[in-house]
Amino acid sequence: MDIDVFIARRKELKLSQVKLCAGICTQATLSKFENNNRVPSLAILNQLCARLGITVDNLYQSQKNRSAELASALDLVENQLMTEDYRRVLQGLSHIDVQEVDALELKMQFYYLRGIVNTLVNREPDHVLFDFARILDDLDEKHQTVMTQLAFVGSGILYARRQELEAATFYFQRVRHYVENLDYAKVDHPDANYNLRILMLIYFTAEFYASQQNYRISNRLIKTGLVLCSDHHVTYYLPRLKFLAAQNALAEHRPYEAVENLLEEALAFARINHNEVVVLKIAALRNQVRDKLATKSEAH
Repeated sequence: MDIDVFIARRKELKLSQVKLCAGICTQATLSKFENNNRVPSLAILNQLCARLGITVDNLYQSQKNRSAELASALDLVENQLMTEDYRRVLQGLSHIDVQEVDALELKMQFYYLRGIVNTLVNREPDHVLFDFARILDDLDEKHQTVMTQLAFVGSGILYARRQELEAATFYFQRVRHYVENLDYAKVDHPDANYNLRILMLIYFTAEFYASQQNYRISNRLIKTGLVLCSDHHVTYYLPRLKFLAAQNALAEHRPYEAVENLLEEALAFARINHNEVVVLKIAALRNQVRDKLATKSEAH
């Protein structure tokens, strides 16, 4: 509630506290509201606002506007995260003061985004784990939202990069269980953000299992992700999923034609989504494949 709106309106009308509260409440009640944020009963507040020619909703309007601005800013950052534009993600988050974020969902979104991007750019583990702990131990302590799973996957990425594979496996197993048992029919109004978050869980979990040479699970997760992209018309993760599928195919010694087809698809989607990181990775992998083919040809 923005009490300053109330005070500004009273002063605009040149009403003293005594005149405004006459017949409604005591001046002490009004003074406590204006000076100490002690909100009176809704009945009293409604009458005071009516005398000022405003509604109680007007007192929340600036807060609603700020929440809408924050939601828009965080959604933009989240989209940049999906295309691996980590510089802009860090820049966008630096302009957001988490202390100004009141809405629980937005607060969780902020901590998950900051935790994930700091993990991916190898920031200090203590700071990363603090952000995830805010979700797991406070904001979603009953572990009822997808934000918990995002905190799990971020923790898994962190431990995998530190070669603490027992801890990494623990978190990725939990995420895999969540994904494999997800019933979309029971999800209340899944929006674009929700779909992207599920795809993030799928991609990083598939990547982890590929790093452990468990291509069976990795490929199964990739297939799940591709179906989700198709069913919900989401393209952000297609370049990365297709590229990971190509890496797996190469590691499993599948025909180079199959690998090249996957790389072509990954490249097409990367260009559509302006994902320059995947474009560069594809070029590097193609060079690697050409070198292998050249070496094999010379051997014969």
